[in-house]
Amino acid sequence: MAKAQIKKSPPVLENKKARFQYEIMETVEAGIVLTGTEVKSLREGGGNLADSYALPRGGELFLVNLRIQPYQNAGAFNHAEDRTRKLLLKRSEIARFESRIKEKRLTMIPLKLYFNEKGLVKVLLGLGRGKKIADRRESEKKREADREMARALRNHG
Repeated sequence: MAKAQIKKSPPVLENKKARFQYEIMETVEAGIVLTGTEVKSLREGGGNLADSYALPRGGELFLVNLRIQPYQNAGAFNHAEDRTRKLLLKRSEIARFESRIKEKRLTMIPLKLYFNEKGLVKVLLGLGRGKKIADRRESEKKREADREMARALRNHG
């Protein structure tokens, strides 16, 4: 029998403000430990990545402030909406990121949460430094200039 092909789905959750508020230097894909009701709720699109971040603790990496809405059909066996969830990375990667976070004062921010081709939930984490207000304004000016240029090219040609 042939295996059923699982199509890669678009991101379930995406943190669109993260790339605007942080200068992302490096990204890494990590697994995440979830309960069954959390996975079912994510399949329905119930969650929020805003204000969440990864925190190293005791040689492990945890995702804090990820909100996954309660699953409607779970009844009394539902999950806590904003519990801290463990991230799955190799021990060497965790040690490398932990040292960079402490020494260089960087932050790990979840950029996307999605299902991979095997149907497992993955998190795309970005290691970055928070932008200052002037840097954000500069990014906004650059984006606006690019839009103007694209508009002019479209109208001219």
